[in-house]
Amino acid sequence: MPKMKSKKALTKRIKVTGSGKVVRHHAYVSHLAPHKTTKQKRHLRKQTSVSASDMKRIKYLIQG
Repeated sequence: MPKMKSKKALTKRIKVTGSGKVVRHHAYVSHLAPHKTTKQKRHLRKQTSVSASDMKRIKYLIQG
């Protein structure tokens, strides 16, 4: 049986930290920015960690 391939679309969008956490970028920041507040846009620029409920699914997709 061949090796499993990782999902390249996902691996380009996330990063695994040294401690094993998975970080991602926020959505809703790419366009339609004028109606968003400055505070909202500033917070959306920062990275955030993936929720615990999604971790099992993401670990399966990025193993390779």
